[in-house]
Amino acid sequence: MSEYEELRAECLKCTACGLAETRKQVVFGVGPAPCDLMLIGEAPGADEDEQGIPFVGRAGQLLTKMLAAVGISRDTDAYIANICKCRPPENRNPEREEANACMHWLKDQIRLIQPKIIVLVGAVAMKNMLGEDMPGITKSRGKWVTCEGVDAMIIFHPSYLLRNASSEVGSPKWQTWQDLKAVKSALEYKRLEKTDQ
Repeated sequence: MSEYEELRAECLKCTACGLAETRKQVVFGVGPAPCDLMLIGEAPGADEDEQGIPFVGRAGQLLTKMLAAVGISRDTDAYIANICKCRPPENRNPEREEANACMHWLKDQIRLIQPKIIVLVGAVAMKNMLGEDMPGITKSRGKWVTCEGVDAMIIFHPSYLLRNASSEVGSPKWQTWQDLKAVKSALEYKRLEKTDQ
């Protein structure tokens, strides 16, 4: 069993916080390991809790389409995980202690996935990974930052985009499209850089 598979097996048994009592299952993460691109969201919703896979509900379907539109396959080009591995009741945001209880799993995932780029999906992921003192998501999105020693891009959460469906220039959906194009360009640059060495 690989170190990644061992980590996953341990995480599936986690009871470190109260979410273990209300979840259907742990939603560990999905995608190739290692992988150049890692997306980090906040927590599973009802669909994710049911299927055991992150970002499979309506928001996840939109994210998958947006990635595909810039030439990133969710299945082969991205590893996807969440801050919290268990669904908070009523799909509320994870509480600080719940996120903290899960953080070591995520940091180990990052170490084993070895991403060249991380995409922080939404404000909850951003604040948990970069600190509460980060400006709000509307000011932070589209910015390159460093997360766990890795170049990272902050984007709007797709659930926010579902509530703000306009694709006009300057709209949140349009901005996210620009952000994902920047991620794709950076990935291509890093891959070229690797082949030149």
